[in-house]
Amino acid sequence: MRIHRTRTVASCALAVACLIGAGNAQTPTSASGSVVVAKPTYISIPMEITVNRPAAEVWKRIGKYCDIGEWFQIPAGCKITSGKDGEFGAVRTVGGEVLVGKTELSYTYTQPVREGVRYNMYHGTLEARPVTATTSKLVYTLFFDNSNLADDAAKQADKDRRRTQFMRALQNMKTLAEGGTLPPPPARGRGAQP
Repeated sequence: MRIHRTRTVASCALAVACLIGAGNAQTPTSASGSVVVAKPTYISIPMEITVNRPAAEVWKRIGKYCDIGEWFQIPAGCKITSGKDGEFGAVRTVGGEVLVGKTELSYTYTQPVREGVRYNMYHGTLEARPVTATTSKLVYTLFFDNSNLADDAAKQADKDRRRTQFMRALQNMKTLAEGGTLPPPPARGRGAQP
């Protein structure tokens, strides 16, 4: 009788282990099975460019939430998929980003948590800051966790790549705000979206 009970317990344990294993296999996440990062390393990348126009004029030209489609030169453009452009909670097609903060001359967005995808707390803030009555500067700051990158060299390469992309976007915003037209977009490779 003892042998039968031991076999039954062992069979039940094996069945539970198989069910748990099958459930975890269906939702690919981190090695721990969570989208949460145990030891994040947050970084920020502040960037700015001077614009020869008043801040209010600059913001009027490039500051709508979906203007990113133009100045980032996204081939598919940008559309609001939920909410209204410029209102809290608006979601744009670019990165599925959600508008989480704004002032008269700035906004902040985030990329939401997605099932099965490591969460890096990515946020961006774009601001037109007055300097004089006739000049301003555009300030773009990125904030995220880069702990998934292998080493300091990979982290620096990622930071440099992002800075290059977003400085090009800032230059495009400056060009548009000062009344110019944009050059053709650079060739896009893997990972070129913001």
